Amino acid sequence: MKKTKPSRSAGKVLRTVKSFQSPAHLRIVKSPRKVFKELKLFATDVDGVLTDAGMYYGESGEELKKFNTRDGMGIKLLQDEGVTIAIITREQTKIVARRAKKLGITEVFQGAKDKVAVLTDLSSKLGIPFEQMAYMGDDVNDVGALEVVGYAAAPADCVDQVRQVVHYVCQKKGGEGAVREVIDMILGSRHRL
Repeated sequence: MKKTKPSRSAGKVLRTVKSFQSPAHLRIVKSPRKVFKELKLFATDVDGVLTDAGMYYGESGEELKKFNTRDGMGIKLLQDEGVTIAIITREQTKIVARRAKKLGITEVFQGAKDKVAVLTDLSSKLGIPFEQMAYMGDDVNDVGALEVVGYAAAPADCVDQVRQVVHYVCQKKGGEGAVREVIDMILGSRHRL
């Protein structure tokens, strides 16, 4: 049987499929299961991660945010595993404080301009090394925090700068279950026999 050389267009398709299958931009974790098993702190940004990044305003000027209830259940499940949850956001709103209170999150840092400094303080305060922390962020102000933790993840609709430094990019967008997606991976890994 005579071998035929693939056409130019076929070669292009193959290259595209290969690059899609092995994204060079994702950081590699040698053992995600080990990181997930030893995880002590799960920190997250709010806008664009726990919410859809939209800013909604009511008729009288009040600001509204939409949170995903499945993300909230995931947070509760992770807390049941003994993992501390932290919210670290540059914004300063009563909505975030109210959502954190409802979920029983006590480590809430609003108005945070330096998220790495917040993680460093949490590390000292709680005695948790960065390797036992996970962080979820979606925008350029999250990059530093994403770079220092043991596991970094981002919603599907994150900015390219974030995509370059995370271990995992979710299939779901911010505010649409991305946090739950990562938490389900963590819990699934912890409960495998």
